[in-house]
Amino acid sequence: MSGVLRSGSSNWRRAATVVLVAGWPHSSPAAGSLPPPPAEDFRVLFLQRSQQQGFFPGAHVFPGGVVDAADSSPDWLGLFAPHHRPPYFGLSPAPFPRTTFPVLWPTGPDAAKLDGAALPDDIALRICAIRETFEEAGVLLLRPRTSLAPELQPGRALPAPENVDDWRERVHRDPHHFLRLCAHLDCTPDIWALHSWSGWVTPFLSSGSRRFDTAFFLCCLRDPPPVSPEFVEVMGYQWLSPSEATASFTSKEIRLMVPQFYEIRRLKNFASLSDLHKFCLDHALEEVERWMPIILQTADGNIHLLPGDDLYIEDSNLLNNHLSTEKKTEEIMNESKKLHRLVWHNLHFFSIYVTVQSKYKHVYPKNYIINKSYL
Repeated sequence: MSGVLRSGSSNWRRAATVVLVAGWPHSSPAAGSLPPPPAEDFRVLFLQRSQQQGFFPGAHVFPGGVVDAADSSPDWLGLFAPHHRPPYFGLSPAPFPRTTFPVLWPTGPDAAKLDGAALPDDIALRICAIRETFEEAGVLLLRPRTSLAPELQPGRALPAPENVDDWRERVHRDPHHFLRLCAHLDCTPDIWALHSWSGWVTPFLSSGSRRFDTAFFLCCLRDPPPVSPEFVEVMGYQWLSPSEATASFTSKEIRLMVPQFYEIRRLKNFASLSDLHKFCLDHALEEVERWMPIILQTADGNIHLLPGDDLYIEDSNLLNNHLSTEKKTEEIMNESKKLHRLVWHNLHFFSIYVTVQSKYKHVYPKNYIINKSYL
């Protein structure tokens, strides 16, 4: 049975994350002392999850977490007023999303808000991502309430207050305190600095595993803010360019999950922060893509299939099952022409194959194929 089919959403939790990108000046190492710096003039913030976390412990991820009711509280309306009001709060109107597989939540013109929420999803998800970035990394993506127009250039994070640790503990205990922190600083979450980038739905991994429907936002800063991990959910951090993150992953220095690896390979399309930021501004009215990988288990590995691939099937049975074949991965690869897939060789070696065009004028990663000598 194929097609876009409605599924109960009880197995998924809504979440939001920020791909936090900061400008990074090139340095010129002395001849023969160090390898040349990467081509990109920006770095991406990665947080290392604690080994005690239940979901991919020890992995390097972007800041983010699960949406809380506080993120859509009606009290935010007063903080954004008088300069920014519903329905868009100064953001460009989000394009009406096309129905995509899987449909986990209500759709249609009356479904722009989380259940019982005072704010549209587009706003609440941004507030969630900004709140979680503060909780996990101590970075405040805020702007003064008196600021009227969004900046057309990458901005800066707000310096943290002296009692930042006290505030983080309060916010962690009760997310409603994040609104109180913003009011105390006479600021609002800088929702205008977060650009819609993509969406990832956790595929079926095993029975009872945690699953999320996560909105990915991208935020460009002109320079890296100080980072202070909270050392409960997070055990460390690194600023890495896409090239450095790829090299660190394949050398087993860091561990990445499929969405993070795919996203850093997308960012490899941009050599400069200014190009990346301009792309985000130019595509503000374009819809972003949302993907749930379907896992095809082969005789010697597995393949994560993405929409547009020859083998991707929009089938509700695959919400809680894998595809499987007795063929080897290489046989499957030789049989397909339209490719949008990631081949999982092992925990530190992924290959990406893309021969299809991106939708909605967005950008896909270029092919990235691991040399067989590494396997």
